[in-house]
Amino acid sequence: MKRMILALALFAAPASAQTAQPAQSAPLPSAPAAPLDYSAADLWLCLPGRADACAAPLATAELEPNGYGAVTTPTPAADPPIDCFYVYPTVSRDPTPNSDTIPGRTEEIGATIVQFGRFATICRPYAPVYRSATLSMIPRARAGENVAPLFDLAYRDVRAAWLYYLDHYNRGRPVVLIGHSQGTIHLTRLLAEEIENRPAAARLLSALLIGFAVEVPEGQVVGGTLRRTPLCTRAGETGCVVTYMSFRAAAPPPPGALMGRAVRPGMTAGCVNPAALAGGSARLDSYWFAMPSQMGGPPTIWSSTGPAPTPFLHTNGLISGECRHDGPAGWLAISVNADPADARTDDVPGDVPIPGWGMHLGDVGYAQGDLIRLVAAQRDAWLRARR
Repeated sequence: MKRMILALALFAAPASAQTAQPAQSAPLPSAPAAPLDYSAADLWLCLPGRADACAAPLATAELEPNGYGAVTTPTPAADPPIDCFYVYPTVSRDPTPNSDTIPGRTEEIGATIVQFGRFATICRPYAPVYRSATLSMIPRARAGENVAPLFDLAYRDVRAAWLYYLDHYNRGRPVVLIGHSQGTIHLTRLLAEEIENRPAAARLLSALLIGFAVEVPEGQVVGGTLRRTPLCTRAGETGCVVTYMSFRAAAPPPPGALMGRAVRPGMTAGCVNPAALAGGSARLDSYWFAMPSQMGGPPTIWSSTGPAPTPFLHTNGLISGECRHDGPAGWLAISVNADPADARTDDVPGDVPIPGWGMHLGDVGYAQGDLIRLVAAQRDAWLRARR
């Protein structure tokens, strides 16, 4: 549990928030609190057909070798046949150990727009607000304080949201689980405890469990963290998991790293490359949030022709990814296909300034186009099988 707590996502937090000191006077929960009541519409960041985080405009320019290209703004699908259920990572800057239920524009809402909003082009989006463990808690965990109660509280909310979704919104539709880091921690537990051994497993189209380890026996695709739900290995396969943690190809997870490694003997961290399910290297279909505050550190000069004309940029092949394994370590090795002769950046953001965290900040965006295409193929296979 301690290793899991330390490996929280800092997706939308600038460097100053990563080292912010917690409010030491804020006590940890002393007794289990009741989960939230998800009949309240304001406890959902995204619901289908509503003007919310998943209906936000995502103006996106092509980042091309000779400058910026065409601009597109995707729109939510009118009546998609599948659902997506998303749980955001650790982004709350609330001073309390668990967040409140008022989502911040640059915190929970911002992460949802960037990581999940584009999925509304292929599925009905559901994203609950939950009382997540906050950034203010990280120094307490690193100091050795037992913060497991914070995660238990957050998980109870996620579980309650899932059960409410099943009872009131799902109506037998296939569903994709999507999470990053803390979101993945909660969804992995949900999948293990509430889905894979229950009738809901028949509705699972897939689970995108990104940015935290899903352990599998070395050389196998199932049998570790999850007992019945395997890693995806081919296009159109359903009822499976896509998982990876990103590291630069030249800087794999070091011994003792909090990301990219399994902790149980005989296990490795699962890795599924969304662009190459059967293995090998592939160019990635990437979406970048181009605003400089998103990933911390110095701003990226995306093109020598000038600043980005839109909040989002799209590249196909600027970076490549390959799943690699070395004993307990399993990671998506990211290589930048730099060409100093073209106008595009020769480097990309996403690194966490903590040894062993790799390129955690950019996990979802690096292969977001590939993830959406993968889910679309699973949707098509699901529908064909039931016609």
